[in-house]
Amino acid sequence: MTVEPCWHKPPCPSATAPDRDAAVPIAYHPEQGWSLLCNQVLIFDDTGELLPDGTVIAPNRPLVTPAGSTA
Repeated sequence: MTVEPCWHKPPCPSATAPDRDAAVPIAYHPEQGWSLLCNQVLIFDDTGELLPDGTVIAPNRPLVTPAGSTA
């Protein structure tokens, strides 16, 4: 895959930057649960990510316990 340079000003963070999620969405598919960012990172509704090199970032969801549970 050829990655085009970001045309935004200021440029979007790279796919390896800690703030990579701040990149501008260039394709948005809420019905499928994902968006493609300008830096070629796929982000998913469950907060998981797929980086351009194939690295998978596991979802970073807070642990939610049902109301009334003693967990």
